[in-house]
Amino acid sequence: MPFALAHASGWDPGGLHDDFESTIESCGMTTTLIRNATCVLPDRLHQTDVLLRNGKIELDPAVHVEADEVIDATGLHLIPGVIDDQVHFRDPGLTHKEDLHTGSRACAAGGVTTFLEMPNTKPSTTSVQALHEKLELASTKSIVNYGFYIGATPDNVQELQRAERTPGIKIFIGSSTGNLLVDEQKALERIFAETNLPICAHCEDETTVRANAAKLDGGKTFTDHSKIRDHEAAIIATRRAMDLAIKYHHHFHVLHVSTAAECDLLYAYYASLSQISDSVISAEVCPHHLLFNVEDYERLGSLVQMNPSIKNKEDNARLWQALKESTIEVIATDHAPHTMEEKQQPYPQSPSGLPAVENSLALMLNSVNQGKLPLERVIDAMTAAPARIWKIDNKGQLKQGFDADVVLVDMNLKKTVLNENQQTKSGWSPWHGVELTGWPVKTWCMGELVYDGAKVNTEHRGREATFRGQSD
Repeated sequence: MPFALAHASGWDPGGLHDDFESTIESCGMTTTLIRNATCVLPDRLHQTDVLLRNGKIELDPAVHVEADEVIDATGLHLIPGVIDDQVHFRDPGLTHKEDLHTGSRACAAGGVTTFLEMPNTKPSTTSVQALHEKLELASTKSIVNYGFYIGATPDNVQELQRAERTPGIKIFIGSSTGNLLVDEQKALERIFAETNLPICAHCEDETTVRANAAKLDGGKTFTDHSKIRDHEAAIIATRRAMDLAIKYHHHFHVLHVSTAAECDLLYAYYASLSQISDSVISAEVCPHHLLFNVEDYERLGSLVQMNPSIKNKEDNARLWQALKESTIEVIATDHAPHTMEEKQQPYPQSPSGLPAVENSLALMLNSVNQGKLPLERVIDAMTAAPARIWKIDNKGQLKQGFDADVVLVDMNLKKTVLNENQQTKSGWSPWHGVELTGWPVKTWCMGELVYDGAKVNTEHRGREATFRGQSD
């Protein structure tokens, strides 16, 4: 059913950022006129001209407007910049896998102009001080715009109450690094009852996961991973968190839905509402849960080992249906890179997670070309929907006066995903060797070109995302 909510690491940029800012101050920001693009607007496709000036969007500008650069976009689509509301860029503490610079570089190449990053770094982002330190770090390293969740622990409610400059609170109801596991009912109740920020959660029931692992002696093969982190683990935790959200009328976002049963639970919840504005729950899906299933372990092994685990073909089909109907509103990546050396360890030593931020838009555009979803639905799920849910200011739409985060895409361009071309530090993709039709060809962040179809502008620095209703 249609649904919409109302709602320091050691890297040294070597002076590039300071030089780039000095150039902007002396010369002014670049003004770009994009002519004849088919614009994906909130309510329709419309061929028009778009001016990117002073970091903002101007639709259908004057015929003789002056611009530093004019681009003929005939035959191309212009979309809002993708907002990926779930990434793990491993910075600080795990930067041999990824960091804020390399992760944001992959974003730019993939048409992602804003990311929201998770708190399971080292140290974990579980205090206001750690949150502000990460924001400062991103200001020196990130090529695109950024925001960071604050992580819940069993005993940091006071920090969660104080937090601002964040989209919300992340709870790991299933296993995580450090002290981020929160599976005791009393602690969960307190977080939902005593905080105001939106909550999102990794929903896998820890008790079920541990019991399944014990039955399988910890697991011996990659296929065991989906037996350990099974359907029941996902649905128990999702139902538990949804019940708390309903009880305390607290905005809750279900991360990376992986099962048909969760889709059914969400559908039943929305159907029970007297009006859509009564909802306090939203949900998202990742490309890997749409496109991979347990049959892919034989071919890809640990490259498709993730948490929550991939499931069955029947789950794939139900996830596509839920996304099409907007029972699931958002497409995000859960970009979680590891080095190839780490991934090549035998199970269960191999870590869970895969890199996806660089290829997610192309994967979904390819799905549009395959007839799985309308273009407008995909773009809404990757842009406007996350902006609505997290109340991100001035982003997610091609709208007069909104931030000039935009992407030109060629729906007919065919390219093959190759490990050697990946911008992510991990340097691999589970889609290596797969030809996709439909790719981003230019990405602008706040009106400045950050990807030209071949190279990333590594000198550009994004800005901190702001969230409506919070202090500056």
